[in-house]
Amino acid sequence: MATLTDETIIVTGASKGLGRSMALHLSELGPNIVLVARSEDDLEAVADAADGETLVAPADVRDADAVDRVVESTLDRFGGIDTLINNAGISGLSFGEERRSLVETSEDEWDRIMDVNVKGVYLFTKRVLEAMLERGQKSGQIINVSSGLGRYAIPDAAAYITSKWGLEGFTQGVALEVEDDGINVNAIDPGGRVNTRIWEHLPDDERQEILQPDVMDDAAALLAAQGPDGVTGESMTAAEWEDRLE
Repeated sequence: MATLTDETIIVTGASKGLGRSMALHLSELGPNIVLVARSEDDLEAVADAADGETLVAPADVRDADAVDRVVESTLDRFGGIDTLINNAGISGLSFGEERRSLVETSEDEWDRIMDVNVKGVYLFTKRVLEAMLERGQKSGQIINVSSGLGRYAIPDAAAYITSKWGLEGFTQGVALEVEDDGINVNAIDPGGRVNTRIWEHLPDDERQEILQPDVMDDAAALLAAQGPDGVTGESMTAAEWEDRLE
């Protein structure tokens, strides 16, 4: 099992679902965990359930000033950042009971999906990389939560698919920029449907048969524990990462 004692990990979208599960699992391995989402009350509940040191840092990932405040408060509290997990993301209305085609997708919905799923990742990654490079630590991990829909398409989900295909390219491009600095940039996806809010319209029995929110916990820990010569610029399912890194 990976050990992350005394490291500092930021998890966005940490209040529910995959982010909450990853944050709680990682907290058992010894790091400081910075919990980011919009709801402070929900984050406080996660912090209460976590092991070790946590920092509750409510923020909207679309807000550059809020992102700056999260990073500054993290540096003030813990002195540095070792891993960023860009988990915050939304699907819009494309995964509800009534799927929406592109012509039924409003400009507001398109912009909201792009702002959370792409701009939010850009803002957090840029600011964290600045902190890592200024510190001269010659190591670090950026872990972007992607989707199988970042590699293939289905109808009636164009906005979400576009955002995740963009995230895949972003991961590869940024990995090339910082590989000489010992910073690894990778993407991870669950490998299928997960019992989170995206699929809450499914019947209860079907939700229990799909993947559960802890599906990425072990893979995230293995990625966070990589050294400066680790895998970078790759995108795999959680199971594939576990096979690669264990």
